[in-house]
Order: sequence, then C-alpha cells, then structure tokens
Amino acid sequence: MSTNASERYPTACFSVTAAYEPSVLSRILELFAKRGLVPTRLHSDVAGTGDAPLSVDIQVEGMEPELAAYIARCMRQIAYVDCVLTSERGAANALRA
Repeated sequence: MSTNASERYPTACFSVTAAYEPSVLSRILELFAKRGLVPTRLHSDVAGTGDAPLSVDIQVEGMEPELAAYIARCMRQIAYVDCVLTSERGAANALRA
C-alpha cells in the first residue's frame, strides 16, 4: 500500500517579512511554482502605512523537510526579503515503526 506525500511528510510553514515592493510576492511564489507546488495556505498582509513591511505566511502540505529548508534558503536570497522563519506541522498520518 502506498501513501501520498501529504501523509508521509509534515506541512511546511514559512513566515516571510519583506519590504513593501511589487516584485517580492511573485518572486517568493515562483520558488514553489517552478517545482510544481501549490501552497495549501497563503496569506499576505501589510501592517501599517508608508514603509510598513510585507508579511507573507505560506503552508505547503506534504513537503519534504530538506526541500522546505532549501526553499527557505532561496527565499533569503531574494532582494528585499528581510527575514524567513520556518516551522512544520506534523503529517496527518505519520508513519509508525
């Protein structure tokens, strides 16, 4: 019996803080799109006015932890990205030994 990735791997969570610039959100999402991944949750918000930062929260179910770490490192290289925090939520049906 095979299990799909969302059952084997945790949900990868990314919290990104960046400058309020037009290209930032598309550059972040491009990292997922070029790998054929669609975020299961995406929320973007600007807290305040003027020079207030852009806050982006992304979740992707069933992402291998190594890939999540790699994508986070890539996000940190994007112009105007100030901070990338990652975490993971447990897999729906974690494999048991």
